[in-house]
Amino acid sequence: MQSKYAWKNLDLVNTLFLCLTPLIAVALTWYWLSTESFQWSQLAAAFVFYVFSGISITGGYHRLFAHRTYSAHPIVKLFFLVFGAGAFQNSVYKWATDHRTHHAKVDTDEDPYNIQEGFFYAHIGWVFLKKNSILDPKNARDLEKDALVMWQHKYYIWIAGFSGLILPCLVGGIFFDSYLGGLALGGFVKTVLIHHCTFFINSLCHCVGTTPYTDTNSAKDSWYMALFTFGEGYHNFHHFFQTDYRNGIRWYQFDPTKWLIQALSWVKLATKLKVTPVEKILQARMNMRIHGLKKKKISQDFIQELESLQQKVLANLAAFHEMKRVFKVERKLKNEVILRQIKVKMELAHLEFQFAQRQLQLKLQLLSHVTA
Repeated sequence: MQSKYAWKNLDLVNTLFLCLTPLIAVALTWYWLSTESFQWSQLAAAFVFYVFSGISITGGYHRLFAHRTYSAHPIVKLFFLVFGAGAFQNSVYKWATDHRTHHAKVDTDEDPYNIQEGFFYAHIGWVFLKKNSILDPKNARDLEKDALVMWQHKYYIWIAGFSGLILPCLVGGIFFDSYLGGLALGGFVKTVLIHHCTFFINSLCHCVGTTPYTDTNSAKDSWYMALFTFGEGYHNFHHFFQTDYRNGIRWYQFDPTKWLIQALSWVKLATKLKVTPVEKILQARMNMRIHGLKKKKISQDFIQELESLQQKVLANLAAFHEMKRVFKVERKLKNEVILRQIKVKMELAHLEFQFAQRQLQLKLQLLSHVTA
């Protein structure tokens, strides 16, 4: 059987670029260290360019343009488009069309980086193929209306070359006395690292981790993958709630992309941040726990009891949030009597939610001891 990576199937530009950039990065770095002295300042500058390009992929290409999880000021968009191009992952127009197809057709033959084709294919192999280089704009018509997006698409090669290679070289030479060091570290080493950290999202994040929200696709949540991907490691959550601007929803979960978007919103450079209602998130988690118990063939009566408790938890949580909403509305009228009444109802709903949730947790703990 003929290999999918036969010569005639390869996109030679992509294949040569991805194969040669690691070699160039190593060669230039070795030559720089051999002919000039190592400078921590060059490493620090390269790290800044790495962060600028990496966060432009996750916060810009991914969460802003591909998923529209928030709106951004033109200055922010321009930053993401310029430094995102410097990651050498194609224009955002092409990148977003591929990514939207991935979400719509995940784990199928139509998925551009289908993990079912194997780790290598999902990680980097798919980029080698001509068929995946074809731009299919049907699911990105909204991006065609964005003048900045189309400007970047039209001049992508020039923008990528400047922000990805020329600018690091100039910064290294002008500020730190080594054009070669800037090009080696801030240009090529940065590019290789960003490539593979981004590719991890397509490969490892579909292989390792947990499935707390859904098992309908291969995406996994992994805190340690988040460390390499600017917070994109909570991939199971993202695939189930893809319009949420967050990936790590807990305060302690490492998601610098989320923190950046929040910071931009504080200074009015990001607006309309989309957040999944907490009831939906909780329901997804509880559904997965009950789904797991069903696989263990627990008695139907017990499952029904758990499902009844689950509905009680969700109903009380919904009541609590409704009282919070009413309280915000009534607070403007400054009627202290009505506000006190609403506050009591709100506290009561919260207590009932906590009680029902504790009941459900105890039932699940009991069951875990019985089935252990």
